[in-house]
Amino acid sequence: MFTRRSVLAAAAATAWLPARAQPPGFPSRPVRIVPFGTAGGPIDTLARVYGDKLAARWGQPVVVDAKPGASGIIAADFVAKAPADGHTVMFTLPLTHVNNHILQAKLPYDPVRDFQPLSMLATGGPMLVARANAPYANVSEFIAFAKTKGRMTYGTWGSGSTAHLFGELLRRQTGTDLVHVAYKSEAAAHNDLFGDAIDFAWANPSTARNHTQAGKLKVLGIAGTGRVSTMPNVPTFKEQGFQGFDIDSWIGVYAPAKTPEPVVQAWTAALREITAMPDVQARLTAFGFEPLGNTPAQFMERYRADYPRMAELIKAAGVTAE
Repeated sequence: MFTRRSVLAAAAATAWLPARAQPPGFPSRPVRIVPFGTAGGPIDTLARVYGDKLAARWGQPVVVDAKPGASGIIAADFVAKAPADGHTVMFTLPLTHVNNHILQAKLPYDPVRDFQPLSMLATGGPMLVARANAPYANVSEFIAFAKTKGRMTYGTWGSGSTAHLFGELLRRQTGTDLVHVAYKSEAAAHNDLFGDAIDFAWANPSTARNHTQAGKLKVLGIAGTGRVSTMPNVPTFKEQGFQGFDIDSWIGVYAPAKTPEPVVQAWTAALREITAMPDVQARLTAFGFEPLGNTPAQFMERYRADYPRMAELIKAAGVTAE
Protein backbone atom coordinates (compact mmCIF):
# COMPACT_ATOMS: atom_id res chain seq x y z
CA MET A 1 0.00 0.00 0.00
CA PHE A 2 1.43 3.37 -1.01
CA THR A 3 0.70 6.70 0.62
CA ARG A 4 -0.18 9.80 -1.35
CA ARG A 5 3.23 11.13 -0.37
CA SER A 6 5.06 8.19 -1.95
CA VAL A 7 3.01 8.38 -5.16
CA LEU A 8 3.78 12.09 -5.51
CA ALA A 9 7.46 11.40 -4.84
CA ALA A 10 7.51 8.79 -7.60
CA ALA A 11 5.85 11.19 -10.02
CA ALA A 12 8.35 13.91 -9.17
CA ALA A 13 11.24 11.51 -9.67
CA THR A 14 10.12 10.32 -13.08
CA ALA A 15 9.35 13.87 -14.24
CA TRP A 16 13.00 14.88 -13.75
CA LEU A 17 14.66 11.86 -15.35
CA PRO A 18 16.99 12.76 -18.24
CA ALA A 19 17.87 10.51 -21.13
CA ARG A 20 19.92 7.40 -20.39
CA ALA A 21 23.10 8.91 -21.82
CA GLN A 22 26.22 7.73 -20.02
CA PRO A 23 29.48 9.68 -19.89
CA PRO A 24 32.16 8.00 -22.03
CA GLY A 25 34.02 5.30 -20.13
CA PHE A 26 31.73 5.22 -17.10
CA PRO A 27 31.51 2.85 -15.45
CA SER A 28 34.71 1.25 -16.69
CA ARG A 29 35.05 -1.36 -13.91
CA PRO A 30 33.03 -2.81 -11.02
CA VAL A 31 31.19 -0.27 -8.88
CA ARG A 32 31.41 -0.36 -5.08
CA ILE A 33 28.53 0.64 -2.78
CA VAL A 34 29.51 1.15 0.87
CA PRO A 35 26.38 1.00 3.05
CA PHE A 36 25.94 2.35 6.56
CA GLY A 37 25.79 -0.39 9.19
CA THR A 38 26.37 -4.11 9.13
CA ALA A 39 25.83 -6.67 6.38
CA GLY A 40 22.23 -7.87 6.37
CA GLY A 41 20.81 -4.68 7.90
CA PRO A 42 18.13 -2.56 6.22
CA ILE A 43 20.53 -0.16 4.48
CA ASP A 44 22.75 -3.03 3.34
CA THR A 45 19.71 -4.87 1.99
CA LEU A 46 18.45 -1.81 0.11
CA ALA A 47 21.94 -1.16 -1.25
CA ARG A 48 21.85 -4.65 -2.75
CA VAL A 49 18.45 -3.96 -4.33
CA TYR A 50 19.85 -0.83 -5.98
CA GLY A 51 23.10 -2.64 -6.81
CA ASP A 52 21.27 -5.30 -8.81
CA LYS A 53 19.37 -2.64 -10.74
CA LEU A 54 22.54 -0.64 -11.42
CA ALA A 55 24.41 -3.72 -12.61
CA ALA A 56 21.64 -4.49 -15.09
CA ARG A 57 21.57 -0.88 -16.27
CA TRP A 58 25.33 -0.33 -16.58
CA GLY A 59 26.59 -3.79 -17.52
CA GLN A 60 29.19 -3.77 -14.75
CA PRO A 61 29.24 -5.73 -11.47
CA VAL A 62 28.13 -3.74 -8.41
CA VAL A 63 29.74 -4.86 -5.15
CA VAL A 64 28.09 -4.00 -1.81
CA ASP A 65 30.90 -3.65 0.73
CA ALA A 66 29.66 -2.92 4.26
CA LYS A 67 32.18 -1.22 6.55
CA PRO A 68 30.48 -1.08 9.97
CA GLY A 69 31.76 0.55 13.14
CA ALA A 70 32.34 3.95 14.74
CA SER A 71 28.80 5.16 14.01
CA GLY A 72 29.38 5.22 10.27
CA ILE A 73 32.68 7.11 10.45
CA ILE A 74 34.71 4.19 9.06
CA ALA A 75 32.47 3.89 6.00
CA ALA A 76 32.35 7.64 5.41
CA ASP A 77 36.12 8.03 5.73
CA PHE A 78 36.66 5.20 3.24
CA VAL A 79 34.38 6.82 0.65
CA ALA A 80 35.76 10.31 1.25
CA LYS A 81 39.25 9.05 0.40
CA ALA A 82 38.19 6.92 -2.59
CA PRO A 83 39.03 8.06 -6.13
CA ALA A 84 36.53 10.69 -7.28
CA ASP A 85 35.55 8.84 -10.43
CA GLY A 86 32.06 7.58 -9.49
CA HIS A 87 33.07 3.96 -8.92
CA THR A 88 32.65 4.18 -5.12
CA VAL A 89 29.59 5.63 -3.36
CA MET A 90 28.03 5.46 0.09
CA PHE A 91 24.47 4.65 1.20
CA THR A 92 24.03 6.32 4.56
CA LEU A 93 21.77 7.76 7.27
CA PRO A 94 21.75 11.15 9.04
CA LEU A 95 24.00 9.76 11.81
CA THR A 96 27.02 9.85 9.51
CA HIS A 97 26.41 13.13 7.76
CA VAL A 98 24.50 15.26 10.24
CA ASN A 99 24.72 13.92 13.78
CA ASN A 100 28.40 12.98 13.79
CA HIS A 101 29.31 16.40 12.42
CA ILE A 102 27.55 18.00 15.39
CA LEU A 103 28.65 15.50 18.04
CA GLN A 104 32.27 14.91 17.10
CA ALA A 105 34.81 17.66 17.68
CA LYS A 106 37.07 16.20 15.01
CA LEU A 107 36.26 13.87 12.13
CA PRO A 108 38.72 12.41 9.59
CA TYR A 109 36.57 13.97 6.86
CA ASP A 110 34.32 16.97 6.31
CA PRO A 111 30.71 15.87 5.62
CA VAL A 112 30.13 18.75 3.19
CA ARG A 113 33.51 19.52 1.64
CA ASP A 114 34.58 15.89 1.08
CA PHE A 115 31.36 14.53 -0.44
CA GLN A 116 29.12 15.01 -3.44
CA PRO A 117 25.42 14.37 -2.72
CA LEU A 118 23.72 12.27 -5.40
CA SER A 119 20.16 11.60 -4.21
CA MET A 120 18.11 11.18 -1.05
CA LEU A 121 16.26 7.94 -1.74
CA ALA A 122 13.66 7.89 1.03
CA THR A 123 12.62 9.22 4.43
CA GLY A 124 11.28 7.56 7.57
CA GLY A 125 11.53 7.36 11.36
CA PRO A 126 12.48 4.89 14.12
CA MET A 127 9.95 3.11 16.37
CA LEU A 128 9.97 2.65 20.13
CA VAL A 129 9.53 -1.07 20.83
CA ALA A 130 9.19 -3.37 23.84
CA ARG A 131 8.84 -7.11 24.38
CA ALA A 132 5.42 -8.44 23.47
CA ASN A 133 4.62 -9.23 27.11
CA ALA A 134 5.50 -5.75 28.39
CA PRO A 135 2.75 -4.28 30.65
CA TYR A 136 2.25 -1.15 28.52
CA ALA A 137 0.87 -0.51 25.04
CA ASN A 138 1.78 3.09 24.21
CA VAL A 139 4.31 5.78 25.10
CA SER A 140 2.27 7.29 27.95
CA GLU A 141 1.76 3.90 29.61
CA PHE A 142 5.44 3.15 29.15
CA ILE A 143 6.46 6.41 30.86
CA ALA A 144 4.10 5.75 33.76
CA PHE A 145 5.65 2.30 34.17
CA ALA A 146 9.19 3.69 33.95
CA LYS A 147 8.51 6.23 36.69
CA THR A 148 7.36 3.41 38.95
CA LYS A 149 10.09 0.93 38.07
CA GLY A 150 13.04 3.29 38.11
CA ARG A 151 16.14 2.62 36.02
CA MET A 152 15.44 1.14 32.56
CA THR A 153 17.96 0.39 29.82
CA TYR A 154 17.39 0.73 26.08
CA GLY A 155 19.35 -0.28 23.00
CA THR A 156 20.03 1.46 19.69
CA TRP A 157 22.30 0.89 16.70
CA GLY A 158 24.84 3.49 17.80
CA SER A 159 25.76 6.40 20.02
CA GLY A 160 24.55 9.62 18.43
CA SER A 161 22.05 7.84 16.20
CA THR A 162 18.65 9.45 15.77
CA ALA A 163 17.16 6.67 17.93
CA HIS A 164 19.65 7.52 20.69
CA LEU A 165 18.77 11.21 20.45
CA PHE A 166 15.05 10.48 20.66
CA GLY A 167 15.65 8.16 23.64
CA GLU A 168 17.56 10.86 25.51
CA LEU A 169 14.98 13.50 24.60
CA LEU A 170 12.28 11.23 26.04
CA ARG A 171 14.34 10.80 29.20
CA ARG A 172 14.75 14.55 29.67
CA GLN A 173 11.16 15.43 28.85
CA THR A 174 9.67 12.88 31.23
CA GLY A 175 12.21 12.84 34.06
CA THR A 176 12.60 9.06 33.79
CA ASP A 177 15.82 7.11 34.37
CA LEU A 178 16.39 5.74 30.85
CA VAL A 179 19.95 4.50 30.25
CA HIS A 180 21.31 4.15 26.72
CA VAL A 181 23.24 1.07 25.57
CA ALA A 182 24.91 1.40 22.15
CA TYR A 183 25.20 -1.67 19.93
CA LYS A 184 27.00 -2.27 16.65
CA SER A 185 23.73 -3.19 14.97
CA GLU A 186 19.98 -3.13 15.41
CA ALA A 187 19.89 -6.94 15.46
CA ALA A 188 22.37 -7.09 18.35
CA ALA A 189 20.22 -4.72 20.41
CA HIS A 190 17.11 -6.76 19.74
CA ASN A 191 18.82 -10.01 20.66
CA ASP A 192 19.57 -8.53 24.07
CA LEU A 193 16.00 -7.24 24.31
CA PHE A 194 14.62 -10.73 23.68
CA GLY A 195 17.06 -12.09 26.27
CA ASP A 196 15.94 -9.57 28.92
CA ALA A 197 19.39 -7.94 29.02
CA ILE A 198 17.79 -4.54 28.25
CA ASP A 199 14.29 -3.25 28.93
CA PHE A 200 13.28 -1.70 25.60
CA ALA A 201 14.75 -0.60 22.28
CA TRP A 202 14.30 1.31 19.06
CA ALA A 203 13.72 -0.34 15.70
CA ASN A 204 13.38 0.47 12.05
CA PRO A 205 9.76 0.00 10.93
CA SER A 206 10.49 -3.14 8.89
CA THR A 207 12.21 -4.83 11.83
CA ALA A 208 9.44 -3.77 14.18
CA ARG A 209 6.78 -5.14 11.86
CA ASN A 210 8.54 -8.48 11.38
CA HIS A 211 9.07 -9.01 15.11
CA THR A 212 5.54 -7.85 15.88
CA GLN A 213 4.10 -10.33 13.40
CA ALA A 214 6.26 -13.04 15.00
CA GLY A 215 4.83 -12.19 18.42
CA LYS A 216 8.15 -10.99 19.84
CA LEU A 217 7.61 -7.23 20.07
CA LYS A 218 5.01 -4.54 20.46
CA VAL A 219 5.38 -1.05 19.03
CA LEU A 220 4.63 1.90 21.32
CA GLY A 221 5.08 4.81 18.92
CA ILE A 222 6.96 6.12 15.89
CA ALA A 223 9.19 9.18 15.63
CA GLY A 224 9.15 11.33 12.49
CA THR A 225 6.55 13.43 10.73
CA GLY A 226 3.94 10.78 10.04
CA ARG A 227 2.74 7.20 10.30
CA VAL A 228 4.04 4.51 7.96
CA SER A 229 1.83 2.68 5.51
CA THR A 230 3.02 -0.78 6.58
CA MET A 231 1.95 -0.20 10.22
CA PRO A 232 -0.76 2.46 9.93
CA ASN A 233 -2.15 1.83 13.41
CA VAL A 234 1.05 2.95 15.15
CA PRO A 235 0.66 6.60 16.21
CA THR A 236 3.47 9.12 16.15
CA PHE A 237 4.95 10.59 19.30
CA LYS A 238 3.34 13.91 18.39
CA GLU A 239 -0.07 12.28 18.18
CA GLN A 240 0.52 10.92 21.67
CA GLY A 241 1.36 14.34 23.07
CA PHE A 242 5.17 14.27 22.95
CA GLN A 243 6.91 17.17 21.20
CA GLY A 244 10.24 17.36 19.37
CA PHE A 245 10.16 13.89 17.81
CA ASP A 246 8.86 15.00 14.39
CA ILE A 247 12.19 14.77 12.55
CA ASP A 248 12.50 12.25 9.73
CA SER A 249 15.45 10.00 9.14
CA TRP A 250 16.53 9.40 5.55
CA ILE A 251 18.64 7.25 3.25
CA GLY A 252 21.10 9.23 1.14
CA VAL A 253 23.72 8.38 -1.46
CA TYR A 254 27.04 10.25 -1.63
CA ALA A 255 30.07 10.10 -3.90
CA PRO A 256 33.51 11.57 -3.12
CA ALA A 257 33.88 15.30 -3.68
CA LYS A 258 35.09 16.45 -7.11
CA THR A 259 33.37 13.58 -8.90
CA PRO A 260 32.95 14.83 -12.48
CA GLU A 261 29.58 16.43 -13.16
CA PRO A 262 28.63 14.04 -16.01
CA VAL A 263 29.22 11.11 -13.66
CA VAL A 264 27.16 12.81 -10.93
CA GLN A 265 24.34 13.27 -13.43
CA ALA A 266 24.57 9.63 -14.50
CA TRP A 267 24.37 8.45 -10.89
CA THR A 268 21.49 10.77 -10.01
CA ALA A 269 19.50 9.80 -13.07
CA ALA A 270 20.02 6.09 -12.36
CA LEU A 271 19.14 6.38 -8.65
CA ARG A 272 15.99 8.38 -9.36
CA GLU A 273 14.87 6.03 -12.09
CA ILE A 274 15.39 3.03 -9.81
CA THR A 275 13.62 4.71 -6.89
CA ALA A 276 10.59 5.29 -9.13
CA MET A 277 10.31 1.58 -10.03
CA PRO A 278 7.23 -0.04 -8.45
CA ASP A 279 9.15 -3.03 -7.09
CA VAL A 280 11.77 -0.78 -5.48
CA GLN A 281 9.08 1.47 -4.04
CA ALA A 282 7.49 -1.64 -2.57
CA ARG A 283 10.81 -2.61 -0.94
CA LEU A 284 11.33 0.87 0.47
CA THR A 285 7.79 0.96 1.81
CA ALA A 286 8.22 -2.51 3.31
CA PHE A 287 11.20 -1.15 5.23
CA GLY A 288 9.04 1.68 6.56
CA PHE A 289 10.45 4.41 4.33
CA GLU A 290 8.60 6.83 2.09
CA PRO A 291 10.22 6.80 -1.41
CA LEU A 292 11.65 10.14 -2.49
CA GLY A 293 14.53 10.22 -5.01
CA ASN A 294 15.56 13.87 -5.28
CA THR A 295 18.34 15.82 -7.01
CA PRO A 296 21.75 16.75 -5.55
CA ALA A 297 20.56 20.33 -5.05
CA GLN A 298 17.39 19.19 -3.27
CA PHE A 299 19.44 16.77 -1.18
CA MET A 300 21.77 19.58 -0.04
CA GLU A 301 18.77 21.80 0.69
CA ARG A 302 17.37 19.07 2.95
CA TYR A 303 20.76 18.68 4.66
CA ARG A 304 20.92 22.40 5.40
CA ALA A 305 17.37 22.29 6.79
CA ASP A 306 18.05 19.20 8.93
CA TYR A 307 21.34 20.39 10.39
CA PRO A 308 19.98 23.10 12.74
CA ARG A 309 17.05 20.90 13.78
CA MET A 310 19.36 18.01 14.63
CA ALA A 311 21.70 20.37 16.49
CA GLU A 312 18.71 21.58 18.49
CA LEU A 313 17.62 17.98 19.18
CA ILE A 314 21.14 16.99 20.28
CA LYS A 315 21.24 19.96 22.64
CA ALA A 316 17.75 19.18 23.99
CA ALA A 317 18.68 15.52 24.47
CA GLY A 318 21.93 16.39 26.20
CA VAL A 319 23.89 13.91 24.07
CA THR A 320 27.66 14.22 23.81
CA ALA A 321 30.25 12.23 21.88
CA GLU A 322 31.35 8.98 23.53
